[in-house]
Amino acid sequence: MNKLKLRPTFKSDAQEAAFWASHDSTAYFDDSKSRRTIFPRFKPLAEMISLRLPKSLLDQLKALTNKHDVPYQKLLKRFLLERVQMELHLKTAKAS
Repeated sequence: MNKLKLRPTFKSDAQEAAFWASHDSTAYFDDSKSRRTIFPRFKPLAEMISLRLPKSLLDQLKALTNKHDVPYQKLLKRFLLERVQMELHLKTAKAS
């Protein structure tokens, strides 16, 4: 195995970015010692959508938010997630 080069110190992020853009990182890092890392606090990507609901349904949802003590958008996301997971589970169970 080749001896690794010492990584230089940088005065700024821009200087470091310029360095790594023009140098091969394999000369400075031993990938065989790398290990998988999980970043549990990363939020999943979210996409904004526009959803038209009947006023009566929205009023019912808002009434439920008092019971659950959460904003109605968060409660709606929770309900959607639970239903989608249930549907996917049922579909998987029927396929078996």
